[in-house]
Amino acid sequence: MKSKWIGWLLLVVATASAQQYKLALPGYRFQFPRDYFNHEDYQTEWWYYTGNVRARDGHRFGFELTFFRQGISRAANPAPWYVHDLWMAHLALSEIDGQRFHHEERLNRAGPGIAGVDAGSGVIWNGNWKARIAPNEENLRGIGKDFGLTLKLVPMKPPVIQGQDGVSRKAAGVGHASHYYSLTRLLTSGTIYAQGKAYQVDGTSWMDHEFFTGSMAADESGWDWLSVQFDDGSDLMLYRLRHKDGSIDPYSSGSYVDAHGNSRFLPSQDFVMTPAAGRRWISPETRAAYPLRWHVSIPILNLAFDVTTPLRAQELTGKFGPSYWEGAVDVAGASAKSTVRGVGYLEMTGYAEPGSQVVPR
Repeated sequence: MKSKWIGWLLLVVATASAQQYKLALPGYRFQFPRDYFNHEDYQTEWWYYTGNVRARDGHRFGFELTFFRQGISRAANPAPWYVHDLWMAHLALSEIDGQRFHHEERLNRAGPGIAGVDAGSGVIWNGNWKARIAPNEENLRGIGKDFGLTLKLVPMKPPVIQGQDGVSRKAAGVGHASHYYSLTRLLTSGTIYAQGKAYQVDGTSWMDHEFFTGSMAADESGWDWLSVQFDDGSDLMLYRLRHKDGSIDPYSSGSYVDAHGNSRFLPSQDFVMTPAAGRRWISPETRAAYPLRWHVSIPILNLAFDVTTPLRAQELTGKFGPSYWEGAVDVAGASAKSTVRGVGYLEMTGYAEPGSQVVPR
């Protein structure tokens, strides 16, 4: 009950102060390295790392390390404990072979260096969870109670600007959008810690960075987001935004990135992302019903595939925000010339909220 009140309070504070911040509007021109870091003129911002890695003994892991900034006040108050922003972070590890899912979260204010972003040193941090960003390499560190990670990520492709004209639209109307770019294929190596054991791992990761103010419309209940790294070197991102009446917002979209880093915008009419009937996992904690098998068809690319997960229980139940499912997935299907396979991450939000599809206890 306490967690719901905390979440409600944060929402009220954020909504009350939204007018202090910029909207994500068309015409934004990305510049790097500037846009790797924070954008305090916008109310909400996140840096989202997910990946699939394997140890030398064959063990497979999925991981997530995310940093969130929520603007509270733009007042010019120099006091170190004044709350200009709240900083939240999520750390999760999917042990595919052991069928275990670990996750932790943090909520801090910047205070005297507890959390924040420093473009000078290239560091985003919340306590001792850190992402260090440099032009040709990123480093992640997150240590939980009985799991953790220390990883090096090397970009294999340039940043992909999502959407059109500098914005990724989320609904009709002014400001229902974000500024959004991705690093779609990061060669990943390092150490995963699980159950008292260290694993040397290699694989691939994906990074999303978005900043905006109030991007979703009032009639939207959540979204289903998918990233895929295919074995042929191409990458894909899709998201579908769900209305409260069950329909899909026409501003849902995505992008396809070929093996050479060339990207193509995919509007909603170019793809279909459909959950399989009857293939749902019921969360024992929230009683939310998550669809865990999907079929994706992109006729314009002559591409169709199924999305499945090797680990059903990958729900992050939060004290400081809504619960959602985010986990490692496999894809398999066919293109115009051959079969396709790959790995990725699937995120499903809004299923555990009031009015969503929740199974009674």
